[in-house]
Amino acid sequence: MTTVALAVTDGMLHFELSLAYEVFGFAPAGVEPWYDLAVCGPAPVRAGRFLLEPDHGLGHLPRAHTVIVPGWADVDVDPPADLVDAVRAAHEAGARVVSLCTGVFVLAAAGLLDGRRATTHWAHTEVLASRYPEVTVDPDVLYVDNGSVLTSAGKAAAMDLCLHLVRLDRGSSVANVVARRLVVPPHRDGGQAQFVTTPVPEPGNHPLAGLFPWVMERLDQPLTVEDLARRARMSSRTLGRHFRSVTGTTPLQWLLTQRIRRAQELLETTGESMDAIAAATGMGTATTLRRNFNRAVGVAPDAYRRTFRSRAADQRLQNSR
Repeated sequence: MTTVALAVTDGMLHFELSLAYEVFGFAPAGVEPWYDLAVCGPAPVRAGRFLLEPDHGLGHLPRAHTVIVPGWADVDVDPPADLVDAVRAAHEAGARVVSLCTGVFVLAAAGLLDGRRATTHWAHTEVLASRYPEVTVDPDVLYVDNGSVLTSAGKAAAMDLCLHLVRLDRGSSVANVVARRLVVPPHRDGGQAQFVTTPVPEPGNHPLAGLFPWVMERLDQPLTVEDLARRARMSSRTLGRHFRSVTGTTPLQWLLTQRIRRAQELLETTGESMDAIAAATGMGTATTLRRNFNRAVGVAPDAYRRTFRSRAADQRLQNSR
């Protein structure tokens, strides 16, 4: 079981703290074992108008596999030295350290971002860059994955990063289950966030409720907008309007995203050839698969397979010990 520690102290933003607690503190139905989550900090801790009773002190952080630092409320105030020291010690002990939103200022103060690329809420990227010139600040992405150190932009981007962590640890299928349970908004384009795929909207009382599962069973087929409109018994224009309302994107873009998502799952879990994966996802040829995958995800499918299959294998090995 992977251990996750939330590093908290007075002055944390409760939204990012609650978001991380929701993702890592509650197992989706049918998914076991889940994360062993601990809240670590001096007792008690005030986050906005909420008072928290941590499970452990900050000295517990080096025992965790993953340490998450939620948003820091006032970036003009230096974070507490004991928090900075504990986060640094956790990283030196081998923990994966993650910041959500302005929690990046804690990581920067600990020296974990020197020479690395990082991001935070767009309103604070200039402050971060000027205060810590050793950090390469990227204001245009939702999150940055440096392997052992990860940072996210603000608010909803913190959810993108949390889902990315679940995907690294448990695979895309489990991450999608979590996304559906939390009813997160459709995936937004940009940077590393491409690794978090668009979940199929929850079944509900909308005109496309019956169409989504039908499409998902036929991703290996050359579906067109006309095919989808015919199945939904509406015109192509009406279909497009409903797609915008329900998914936030066009029918063809949504369909391509689902094909990419399926390709990601196959790359993570099978040794199938690129031609076989292209056929199974309706992209026809390995050339088309590589072109679409690289454009959507930002890396070639071969590189994606090496990264995610190796991390999944490492995690399985760790869990078996």
